Amino acid sequence: MLTPRIKAHGRAFAHIAAFHPELTALRRDLHAHPEIGFEEHYTAQRVVESLKVCGVDEIHTGIGKTGVVAVIHGQRRASGRMIGLRADMDALPMTEHNDFAWKSTKPGMMHGCGHDGHTTMLVGAARYLAETRQFDGTAVLIFQPGEEGFAGAKAMIEDGLFERFPVQSVYGMHNWPQMKPGTVGVNPGPMMASADRITIEVTGKGGHGAHPYQTVDPVLVSAHIITAVQSIVSRNVRAIDSAVISICAMQAGDMGAFSVMPGKATLVGTVRTFNAEVQNMIEQRLQEVCSGVALGLGAAAHVKYERIYPATINSAAEARFAADVAQKLLGHDHVDRNMDPSMGAEDFSFMLQAKPGAYLRLGQGLESGMGGCYLHNSRYDFNDEVLPLGAALHAGLVEHGMPLAEATDKAVPTTSPLSNHARSDA
Repeated sequence: MLTPRIKAHGRAFAHIAAFHPELTALRRDLHAHPEIGFEEHYTAQRVVESLKVCGVDEIHTGIGKTGVVAVIHGQRRASGRMIGLRADMDALPMTEHNDFAWKSTKPGMMHGCGHDGHTTMLVGAARYLAETRQFDGTAVLIFQPGEEGFAGAKAMIEDGLFERFPVQSVYGMHNWPQMKPGTVGVNPGPMMASADRITIEVTGKGGHGAHPYQTVDPVLVSAHIITAVQSIVSRNVRAIDSAVISICAMQAGDMGAFSVMPGKATLVGTVRTFNAEVQNMIEQRLQEVCSGVALGLGAAAHVKYERIYPATINSAAEARFAADVAQKLLGHDHVDRNMDPSMGAEDFSFMLQAKPGAYLRLGQGLESGMGGCYLHNSRYDFNDEVLPLGAALHAGLVEHGMPLAEATDKAVPTTSPLSNHARSDA
């Protein structure tokens, strides 16, 4: 992907830009060796090797199965503060259709969401922080497995992540092809929706397609259900709220038996919401609508509702702080502080349920702001031009969140949003 070289302010960006080629080489190696959730053995090994070269103080492996955590102490630790930075490591179970030299070497696996870039940016931050240590406290770098549907963040938390590393706040970021390079987006509330899976099993009575009056056709019943559930959002959710119900797959009968009506049909879909009350209401209405429609047509419907990922909701203070850090790095015009949330989902949400923090989006598309290729596309690739910027943003969250100046009595004025945030964690 061709983009102008990104310009940013500050010591961290300049320092990291000096080893940009090494970061690019690491990112492309990870891209060529994708691994899905909880199978990131090669990726974790490369991360550990890189962290050792960086000179971090501690490396912990096997957290949440294949997760890795690095610890870096600042020049001082008098503040007692601890900030977490998270990057996801896993790839997707999809076939890559690119033809560049670093394309996937594994059939059916691909880094189609940029986690190779996320991992590399956090390694870049580790190297800078370990070499400079311009902060008062401890940085905890979390390399997380299994974001793509495996709830790796939850697995790490259940494995004692925050008991072993009691951070006061935690930050994550994701590349965003819809934004141009050199831009950052965040907001002080919902960033990503919850992701729920729905399975609707419709039971009727099979028979011959020439004699439908002798059957209870589950295909017909399913068609009515598909239409009816679309009324739930439009007639039950307030216009100022947001929700999506999508029926994405249906399975019934045998494609080779054109005149045989099946006895059962199964529908699979997803529900996306930002609000727990809306989520609860939709679950209830799905049960009522599906059962009612099926009963009216002489069939039965059973709804299985699974809550996979909660909504990713930033805490307001940490979101403002992250935006301030991004603004110092890029300037006011390159930071969107009220970015529209996405109906996509992210398991960083589990970390934000446990700790205050913020989830940011890092522009990586074309200069026009339109992505050359969207996420989860077979021709997607991470834009290596943004690697130093993402690493510098990670580092900035640590340096500004735990400034050395705070270790003295001559702290920066309390009117500074950065100093206010730092004190809030004391």
